[in-house]
Amino acid sequence: MGSTSSAARETAAPVADRRRSAVVAALMLSMALAALDATVVSTAVPQIVGDLGGFSVFSWLFSGYLLAVTVTLPVYGRLSDTFGRKPVLVVGSVLFLLGSLLCALAWNMGALIAFRVVQGLGGGALQGTVQTLAADLYPLEDRPKIQAKLSTVWAVSAVAGPGLGGVLAAYADWRWIFLVNLPIGAVALWLIMRHLHEPERDPVPHARVDWAGALAVFACGGVLLTALVQGGVAWPWLSPPSLGLFGAGLALAAVVVLVERRAADPIIPGWVWRRRTIAAVNLALGALGLLMVAPTVFLPTYAQSVLGLAPVAAGFVLSVWTLSWPVSAALSQHVYRRIGFRDTALLGIGAAALVLFAFPFLPYPGHAWQPTVLMLLLGAALGLFQLPLIVGVQSTVGWAERGTATASVLFCRQTGQTIGAAVFGAVANGVLAARLGGSGDLDSVTRALDGGVAPEATRRAIADAVHAVYLGAAGAAALAFVLLLLLAPRKFPVLKD
Repeated sequence: MGSTSSAARETAAPVADRRRSAVVAALMLSMALAALDATVVSTAVPQIVGDLGGFSVFSWLFSGYLLAVTVTLPVYGRLSDTFGRKPVLVVGSVLFLLGSLLCALAWNMGALIAFRVVQGLGGGALQGTVQTLAADLYPLEDRPKIQAKLSTVWAVSAVAGPGLGGVLAAYADWRWIFLVNLPIGAVALWLIMRHLHEPERDPVPHARVDWAGALAVFACGGVLLTALVQGGVAWPWLSPPSLGLFGAGLALAAVVVLVERRAADPIIPGWVWRRRTIAAVNLALGALGLLMVAPTVFLPTYAQSVLGLAPVAAGFVLSVWTLSWPVSAALSQHVYRRIGFRDTALLGIGAAALVLFAFPFLPYPGHAWQPTVLMLLLGAALGLFQLPLIVGVQSTVGWAERGTATASVLFCRQTGQTIGAAVFGAVANGVLAARLGGSGDLDSVTRALDGGVAPEATRRAIADAVHAVYLGAAGAAALAFVLLLLLAPRKFPVLKD
């Protein structure tokens, strides 16, 4: 009898490993889709606008998608804890693929923006549920491996996205940017449907969907993020539209608090902020989102306008951090097993603060290798910072809370990026206007150059503006350091698997 059960276990183990490998492949494909879609559209904008028109509102191709992803993250996280990861991931994949097909069929810019929002509704499920499933599939000691794989997929996709979009737009048609999602997403969906078998768990008592809370969170997040995204761009910060949106957002935030306090099973449960570890990590990763704006948004402009690099070379200066980030993340387990999650993250964000602070002291105009080296170091530092915090938070909660905890972390990081884009955009524009003696903004100045050599005064003004942004990013890194040091426990309360 014992030999029979032993043989059965030996037979079942390879089958389980094959199923898990298939699910991991599906997760990596899903992550690639979500990451590509955030960047692949950027280089095809001229072709899209030339075909559909709507130049004045094309920025909503990005803002609409970002808003939908961000505000749905907490909703999908709570739903995955209530009903399981598989149904949420399947629904999200279907929504994403439907949105992709509709985008390819769009007949004008308004329709394309609306369908990008549909894509974003699916993208929120992909981002949050993929990260949660990665923790479900592996015990604590193996989670850095799968998280490093996902980080690598995200990094490669982020770098390849603009190039792929440009190639498809130039040699095929911009609609193929969305059509290529269909076969890739279909394969990922098939693998999930066939190979993901979640273990039977006790039903959640009184499992009711807090639809009122979900709607309130969606409305509040949408209004506030719209105010941040469009403020200073579509209208001045102190204009009636901006003040009206912020006022409506604050009123809706009060509604969210009232609705969630009365809900039996709230979308954003209070324990997310009452637990010291999760609250500290949420705030620290919000600061991470803030500081990431400096390199991702402003470094390419600096490389082209100040260093005089071509767009491809400028993209390379930025992309090198995607080489060191996944490697550092994969190796971080050897550090946090010795000194703990918090201290490893402190080491990483402390190093990141020093790197960001060093950027404004680069010689002017400098050489391309100098910011490239700093970006390599920054990627290595942030790999030590982010992954230990995500793995640490996921390891402090059980299955029934992991989706909510993971979504809260990702939501705070996304929100930090949105706030960072607004704040640092205002800082850069203010410095530029002061240096050039006008009210111009960084975007209009760089567009006016149109590939030509910038005058010396303009180059220095752009350099000063980007330096100010990097100093602000260094301040955000220092804030994350202080938040972790004061709020996070030295040893995370890790649960046994």
